[in-house]
Amino acid sequence: MNYWTQLSIEYANNRSYLDDLFRVYPVIPEGIRDIDKDAWERFEKAFEHKDNNAMLSELLNFDLFPIKDSYVAYLKRDPQAIQRNPATVARLCGRLYEIGLSKIYENCTLPKETNRQMGPSFRRWLNRGALGLTPVSEEEFNSSDDNAILDGSDEQLKNYARKFLGYKHHKGLDLIARFNGQYVVGEAKFLTDFGGHQNAQFEDALSTIKSKCHAVKIAILDGVLYINGRNKMYNEITQGDPSRIIMSALVLREFLYQL
Repeated sequence: MNYWTQLSIEYANNRSYLDDLFRVYPVIPEGIRDIDKDAWERFEKAFEHKDNNAMLSELLNFDLFPIKDSYVAYLKRDPQAIQRNPATVARLCGRLYEIGLSKIYENCTLPKETNRQMGPSFRRWLNRGALGLTPVSEEEFNSSDDNAILDGSDEQLKNYARKFLGYKHHKGLDLIARFNGQYVVGEAKFLTDFGGHQNAQFEDALSTIKSKCHAVKIAILDGVLYINGRNKMYNEITQGDPSRIIMSALVLREFLYQL
């Protein structure tokens, strides 16, 4: 097992890991989603008149559809299908009538899921100087060989790595840094659970550190992967290639300064 992975596991299992991680990935409660007043009034009118086609047409324009159904995504992408599939429309609207206007409104205005708010958190943490340095522009980053962190979006960091570091992967990056003369590139993720989308995010991060690049490649991963147990993520980081550098954001500063 890689030393920095072991250090991260020990941190997660023996220290106030979640308390400390909150500084990197704060969960900020979202307010309810806004719904256009005119659009809601049109939906209410269609609901009262049992106009199924008009009901669905209005609801499909909202950010959040009020019921879970595998056929909704198709209708969002092809609204004309409403006219061609009366049985599907009747089935969906039957469920809407069953839950009623109040519940429909409540479901349409639910806040965004917190795990979808995590994306920019790591970069905001960097920008607060958590690693002892404030990220700088490309011009300033290239102007000396001092320790530095490059500022920019994941796409901008990817383009820089391709231009100057021989990066060949298609994924954007969350970190480009230079410490003690060594360049470091990394992808950061907060893995909130096992399975499905989270496993795919885990594999994405691993593919980044397997890619070609003239830099030290790291995966800055946090969350459930450090829980000691029989799960795919834990087995992968503890039994896989020990040369892969996988670590928590909470040990990143120590890693960079010891390069």
